[in-house]
Amino acid sequence: MMQHALVPILGFAAASGTGKTTLLEQIIPILKAQGLRVGLIKHSHHNVQIDQPGKDSFRLRAAGATPVMLSSAHRRVMISEFSALHEPNLFEELSFFDQSQVDLILVEGFKSASFPKIELHREALNRPLIYPNDPNIIAIATDTDLKLPDRLTHLNINDAMSVANFIIKTLMGSL
Repeated sequence: MMQHALVPILGFAAASGTGKTTLLEQIIPILKAQGLRVGLIKHSHHNVQIDQPGKDSFRLRAAGATPVMLSSAHRRVMISEFSALHEPNLFEELSFFDQSQVDLILVEGFKSASFPKIELHREALNRPLIYPNDPNIIAIATDTDLKLPDRLTHLNINDAMSVANFIIKTLMGSL
């Protein structure tokens, strides 16, 4: 298991616009229906703003408090400011992720990190495949027939149930 990982972790790697979020939206309910508690870490290249100008949490963060935790009966959000801009590191982020309430962590993005991943590929996008340069790819979910090395499992990107079943079988045993 990777550094700071207490539960199985599986990434979804692909070019922007391939459908990572859409597929995850379909897979997560299937996994939850099997009794799995699923967490998610998503990498963003944007300056994400969780709270809004004028709200107390935003004002207190702007005043210099970091981290700021916003808690309600529905959810908790922790906002930490970085002293210097840097790309997040998945292994660092895992150390802040409460893994005690999950059985599996799915990761969207962080495609250059070394951990098991499913590559998503859509032929119409005409993007190069990632797996030849990433030994951490364990399967490819695609909308076309590809000749793949024996070490890789071919999945149908448009069949969320088969992708979820692969995850259950491969990472979680057969439950």
